[in-house]
Amino acid sequence: MKGRILVLGAAGRLGFVAAETFRDAGWQVKGLVRPGRAGALPHKIEAVEAVTRDEAIAAAQGCCVVLNALNPVITEWKKNALSLAYGAIAAAESNGATLLFPGSVWNYGRGMPPVLDENTPMQPTTRKGAMRVEIEQRIQEACDRGMRAVVLRAGDFFGGGVGSWFDLVLAKDMERGRLTYPGPLDVEHAWAYLPDYAATLVRLAEQRESFGSCETFGFPGHALTGREFLATVEAVTKGTFTKRTMGWWFLKTFGQFLRMGRELSELEYLWRVPHRISGDKLKAAIGEIPHTPLPDAIEASLRDVGYRV
Repeated sequence: MKGRILVLGAAGRLGFVAAETFRDAGWQVKGLVRPGRAGALPHKIEAVEAVTRDEAIAAAQGCCVVLNALNPVITEWKKNALSLAYGAIAAAESNGATLLFPGSVWNYGRGMPPVLDENTPMQPTTRKGAMRVEIEQRIQEACDRGMRAVVLRAGDFFGGGVGSWFDLVLAKDMERGRLTYPGPLDVEHAWAYLPDYAATLVRLAEQRESFGSCETFGFPGHALTGREFLATVEAVTKGTFTKRTMGWWFLKTFGQFLRMGRELSELEYLWRVPHRISGDKLKAAIGEIPHTPLPDAIEASLRDVGYRV
């Protein structure tokens, strides 16, 4: 069941890839962006430049699905994340549209179990995690009032452009012969290849009428240790690199004087606590889950950030 979708934040990494993916699947796509950013949208996407909640509500008229791909930079999370999420809820609810929301593992906190599923208790241990839980509570409340919503929870995105741990840390110094991993190399970590994630959003949107009013699904993506991830990078590039781990100690000491350091240091536990996401419920709902083999995903991601493979 296709239709018309409004992608909020369509010039961002998730929004851009999702807008392209929905367009290629036969949907009519509107992309909401900040003023002056219409030129950054994919081809054949109807651009809407807006900044206020009322403008977002107006932009969603005639759309059966609203995707919240708005994601403030990490230093602005405390200031903007809740208001942006509430604006997305209002846009969907006011127009009788289904809200698609990208969920996170931040909700579970440092005590999270090795396998996360839809029944895992949310016990956030960071400010950002607590805000994530609050957003999902507001989505549930809107659904109790009659809105429909689908939350697709995933690990850290990679692929589809710049702005992730993959290009900002892991592959940053590849040209100098170095690979940097954000945590211990023997800990399993949940990753989500963005094109696969976007393809899954399309599948969920097309089957939305078969779900309950507020459904959450886990996106399994690629769960692997740092050692496995770096070994795949070397296999894809046919190179040998010096491997090192990120200096969190610096962020947790000197970095505390900087906003970026304070915000990033909250996330260190995600690289020290092993976790993966179960996709059992998702597979039961949509069948085979979009999944690009890791070597192919890494090769494409390296090309996306300008590395010749």
